[in-house]
Order: sequence, then C-alpha cells, then structure tokens
Amino acid sequence: MRTLNFAKRNYKELIRDPLSLIFEIALPIFLLIIFQQFKIPDNIYKLENFTPGIIVFGFSFITLFTATLVAKDRSTSLLIRLGISPMKSRDYILGYILSLIPIVIIQNILFFIVACLLGLSFSINIIYTILVSIIISILFITFGIVIGSLVSEKAASGVGSIIVQLVTFTSGMYFSKDLVGKIFSKICELLPFESSLNIIKGTLNDINIITTRNIIVFLIYLILMLIISIIVFKKRMFSDNK
Repeated sequence: MRTLNFAKRNYKELIRDPLSLIFEIALPIFLLIIFQQFKIPDNIYKLENFTPGIIVFGFSFITLFTATLVAKDRSTSLLIRLGISPMKSRDYILGYILSLIPIVIIQNILFFIVACLLGLSFSINIIYTILVSIIISILFITFGIVIGSLVSEKAASGVGSIIVQLVTFTSGMYFSKDLVGKIFSKICELLPFESSLNIIKGTLNDINIITTRNIIVFLIYLILMLIISIIVFKKRMFSDNK
C-alpha cells in the first residue's frame, strides 16, 4: 500500500509539469511525421521500422523524467523524510516504475495512432508491442533512477541527455551500425539500445528479427540496472540522512 501511495505521489508530481510531458511526447511524434514526409528510400525509415525507433527514442526522455524526479526528491529532502518509513529501497524503486508506466502506455498508444494515420496497418501485433515496450521501458526508468541518485537536480537533465544521444546513435533508429565500422558496430551490440529496438521491432513485424543475443543483452542490462538502482538509491538515501 505504501508503495502504491508513493507511486501515486510520483505520478501527480510528474503531471504537474504538463509542458515537459507534452514536449516529451510531441517531439517523437513530430519526428515520426516529418521523416515520413521526406520519403527517404531506406528500410529504416519505413513506418513499420521507424515507429519502433521512435518508441525507444521516447523512452530516452523517460530516463530524463525519472532522473529529474529522483534528483528533485533528494534536493527537497523528501528521501530523508521517507527514510524513516518502513519502506525498503526496492519499494521506492517499484514506486518510481509504477508511476511512469501510465505515461509509457499513453505515449505508445499516441505513437501508434499517429503511425496508423500515416499508413501503418493495424494488427494485433501493435497490442503485443505496447505490452513488450512496457518491459523495455523499465530499463530506461532504472537508468534515470541511478542518474537521479548520483547527481544534483540541475545536473540530472544534462547527464540524462547522454542516454538520449546514445539511443540516437547506437540503437540503429536512424542508420545501420554497419555503415560506421566494426568497432562502432561492436559498441552497439554491447549496449542495450540496439537490442531494445530489435525486440520491439521484431514484436511488431517479424519475431525472427529478435535474436538470442538481443534478449540476453537486454535481460543482463535490465537485471543489472535494477540491482544497481536499488543499491545506489539506498546508499544515497542513507548518505543524505547524515
């Protein structure tokens, strides 16, 4: 119950800044629309491929939201006050995740509505993709929790923007990794963003796109980031208490 109450509090805190929410959703939608007008003759920019890229790009902004929220909680000494409650650090992490899931769902529904209006064929796979994307989003939320736990509120957005850049350049949403070289290609394979995109793209279009490596890389990062976020959050909360 305390975790749910904490999640409700976080959600209310997030929607108090509607301009940021609108920007976070509007920018990916704008990119989705504008790139379809360019008629770029590349499979990456076809609706069925670019829409999953926009979803992952939108998740990078979820990282920014989370980082800012956590850092703000620290700066306002909320975590110090929460530290005396019987909740454990994992309960706080779950509270942050639950508060952002509704935004993730709304975001993805809007993305697919626009994509369908632009010509994407509706299928049951869209529903499956939205469900899978919820799991993918947890990774990006934990990135935000770690960043928000380590840096100040002023620095949170700047450090969080690193995830935006990494998604842009290493996920494959704009260009194939093979065009840049073997070293860059290997970096893309080691980071979780290409795997996240392939899992979403495969769920929407063709399950055969998803490789065992994609699943393993994503799960390793997801589990590690969940563990790291709990540990870092706990240590930071106790250090702020001193």
